[in-house]
Amino acid sequence: MIMKYKNIFDTHTHSINSFDGHHSCEQLCEGIIKNGGIGIAITDHCDIDGTKDGCWDFEDKQFAEVLEAKKAFPQIKVYNGVELGQALFEKELSEAFLSKYDFDFVLGSVHNLKNMEDFYFLDYKQYDIYSLLQQYFNSLLDLAKWNKTDSLAHLTYPLRYIVAREKIDVDMSKFDDIIEEIFSVIIANNKAIELNASGLSMDMNDTLPNKAYIKKFHDMGGKYVTVGSDSHYFDKVCNNIDKGYDILKECGFEHFTVFEKREPKLITIE
Repeated sequence: MIMKYKNIFDTHTHSINSFDGHHSCEQLCEGIIKNGGIGIAITDHCDIDGTKDGCWDFEDKQFAEVLEAKKAFPQIKVYNGVELGQALFEKELSEAFLSKYDFDFVLGSVHNLKNMEDFYFLDYKQYDIYSLLQQYFNSLLDLAKWNKTDSLAHLTYPLRYIVAREKIDVDMSKFDDIIEEIFSVIIANNKAIELNASGLSMDMNDTLPNKAYIKKFHDMGGKYVTVGSDSHYFDKVCNNIDKGYDILKECGFEHFTVFEKREPKLITIE
């Protein structure tokens, strides 16, 4: 994989320790090197759904395997991360989980609403799309206000399925106010949003969120943006990261962000 930039860092990846992952942490690191990257954050899922197939699936061995990969690949940066989904469904459990592990990076995400399946599985003919999206963005706002995660993952996640897969038109201007409120909270807390590049390889052919929202975040004073492929395969790590950096530059950013020991670090896009 030929990259346009020399500082390629993938901050959203999944190993076989995620239910939907396919390769080991060490294989992901091999993929980073092969694809021209300088670093990786391994962010396996921990979904808090109020059932024992949620948070309880994240085990000590997963954290240890990233530490082992870090030792095995000193030529790249390897950060120990997690994608914490639906954290506020069980807030005390989520806080205890974050206290247990010394993560470098915590991605916060919402994949489903309370007592509902992941947006991936929903039959959208059965729902009011605008009501679903309003509830989704309300959940993201609450997550941002909780202020226990480092970066807010794939802001427009449901559009992967509502727009790209089901071809349902959505007037996103209806959510401009709440998205601006989410951005305001993130900026005030010195936290990040994620530019998730996975949509560039899907029918939607766009990032999550899209360029317009990245520009809005910048213009409101946002400083920190993490960029991730959301890869679940070792040969797909770094996928479209360079295109993500193109978008950041077009929106006025000169840096992307990584987190080390839960602190943001700006790295020049070059």
